[in-house]
Amino acid sequence: MLLALDVGNTQIFAGLFDKEGKILFRFRKSSKNKVTSDEYGVFLRSVLRENHYDFFQIEAIVISSVVPDLLYSIEAACVKYLNKRPVVLTPVSPGLNIKINVPNPQEVGSDRIATSMGAEFLFPKENKLIIDYGTATTFDVMNNKSEWCGGLIAPGFRTSMEALSSATAKLPLVEIKKPQNIVGITTVDNIQGGLYYGAVGMAREILNKITHEYFQGQPVRLIATGGFSSLFKAEQDLFEIIEPDLILMGLWQFYLTIRED
Repeated sequence: MLLALDVGNTQIFAGLFDKEGKILFRFRKSSKNKVTSDEYGVFLRSVLRENHYDFFQIEAIVISSVVPDLLYSIEAACVKYLNKRPVVLTPVSPGLNIKINVPNPQEVGSDRIATSMGAEFLFPKENKLIIDYGTATTFDVMNNKSEWCGGLIAPGFRTSMEALSSATAKLPLVEIKKPQNIVGITTVDNIQGGLYYGAVGMAREILNKITHEYFQGQPVRLIATGGFSSLFKAEQDLFEIIEPDLILMGLWQFYLTIRED
């Protein structure tokens, strides 16, 4: 079995795969609070045990991380408590199923690489725009040559909401969800509508510009992923697919390649 760990700025998102690539279970843990490698190790063992698995069943561990300060502790926890030295995905790792076609690949976050690898697995050799709704909202552009060509970064849902609340005297923190009506009649409705429909409009506008200006009218598949991607289930005319597990799928693909090597 494979344990895949995505270490993000807000959460650690993880999944345990069986030998056929099926995700047996998923779990999340806050990454905002610094903890020791022992605390991470105890947590990982307890999560496995509560889901009726044991650490000795794990054959490999793959990590993508955009939080360098946490990476050492998590690696040490895997070695000490799971008896496996993890493989860390980087922009220059051998075994990528995509090419990072930018002047400085080292600048690209490993989370964006893993997500793009998952998208390439789903739609190989096709133009793609992958929107990851996480702490930041990232847009990853891939062409039909399996090349990662760049993208855009915008504030995420929670970041935008917290900025509104902290910079104003009367705007509260709200639950992030799609409002019932486009025109809100309460302050909460107003904020939820602005966040949701602002994100939908941004996705449409960026997809339109990328399709016509970058790909010269060629079709582009639009894929949504990330913790907030499930909000957009009703936007069936916009997204080809909504796949919250895309980054885990990319880490699985990476593992398959390095295992074969």
